[in-house]
Amino acid sequence: MTIYRATVLDTPVDPFGGGTLRAESDIALAVRDGQITARGPFADVRAATPDDEVLDLRDGVLLPGFVDTHVHFPQVRAIGALGMPLLDWLEHSALPEEARLHETGYAQSVATEFLHGLTRAGTTSALVFGSHFASAVDVLFTQAEQVGLRVTSGLVVSDRLLRADLLTTPERAYDESVALASRWQGHERIRYAVTPRFSYSCSADLLEACGAAYKDIDDAWCTSHVNENLTEVAEVTKLFGGTSYVGTYQDHGLLDTHTILAHNVHPTDAELDMLSASRAAVAHCPTSNASLGSGMFPLAAHLHHGVRVAMGTDVGGGTGFSMLKEGLQAYFIQSLLGAQGVSLTPAHLLHLATTAGADALGLRDQVGELSAGKRFDAVFVAPAADSPLGVGIRHAAGPDDALAKIFAMGTPADIGRVWVDGKQIKHDTW
Repeated sequence: MTIYRATVLDTPVDPFGGGTLRAESDIALAVRDGQITARGPFADVRAATPDDEVLDLRDGVLLPGFVDTHVHFPQVRAIGALGMPLLDWLEHSALPEEARLHETGYAQSVATEFLHGLTRAGTTSALVFGSHFASAVDVLFTQAEQVGLRVTSGLVVSDRLLRADLLTTPERAYDESVALASRWQGHERIRYAVTPRFSYSCSADLLEACGAAYKDIDDAWCTSHVNENLTEVAEVTKLFGGTSYVGTYQDHGLLDTHTILAHNVHPTDAELDMLSASRAAVAHCPTSNASLGSGMFPLAAHLHHGVRVAMGTDVGGGTGFSMLKEGLQAYFIQSLLGAQGVSLTPAHLLHLATTAGADALGLRDQVGELSAGKRFDAVFVAPAADSPLGVGIRHAAGPDDALAKIFAMGTPADIGRVWVDGKQIKHDTW
């Protein structure tokens, strides 16, 4: 067993529901076989197990592992293509790159870069938008299992309005999805997600096939995009004869508690009610929404309607893998909305980056906080002492202030160590 001695910040009680930041210094977490078996003052935990190894992390801050609920595996090399709205960006930047993943060697290189990006940023669990090619999804799962990350992903399917080499048929989409799930569902930390790209590029027949696969794959998840860009939203309404965007998923059996839809920048009240009733979650991707000019996320409306909200980086529409940057951008957007926005505290940002994502992904009983009984998925923030962040933490007025500085200034370079299930997958010297 290993005892981790640290200052620990987490949000076991939802700050949007009245919870506050749990901040404790010189706390010991006793970890055996990847599980936190005890949490308490260091002196007490140490006294109970005087012979166990102690890892002293008091020169930084220990946080729960970050949970990214929307990130694209094939788009790591497309990050930073600015100046285009969504549909133009897809055509000229993202989709040409995605088409290259038909070649297995290329997919292997991209998967290595992608998983390295997640790990360096402190992401320990992710809902990953996979590839249009089953062979590339196999590559992603294989490498993710080797690294040890918690990954939920699947085959991306479309049958219209995209380049021809990314299109499939309803029959093939079903068959390949079920085959992939049969190979990977049940592997440790790997889960399958049925993934229609978005209703814009999926006919009713293809969504029907996705619904069938979702039903036939045990414990499947579902992810897609919704209400991201006004031009896209208007086109979906036309393509489906006036059906709402959220309604296109509900009508085909794809909307329930295992569903996470990305963006939802432009929802109607009826759609928010639909999401709330189904207990589906929304992945808020603030950096992507800003970089593609999609709009400002109506967080207050989601909270008012009782819709579960987590956070995602949306690489490569987003500008990197850091959930700290997404938290800061979420704060900026809500501030710019003024009276229509939500006043976010550092605890809210940490919740969105950790506990909310764990809840959305059905992992709340395992990860999202650093309590006894949970798995030890953790991130050690350890900036250089003379860096602006190191100076800021050292002179912070209190834990909330220190956490604010971590979100304001933190980058992947400040992530010293990362653990998943007690296994260290990143060290500051690696």
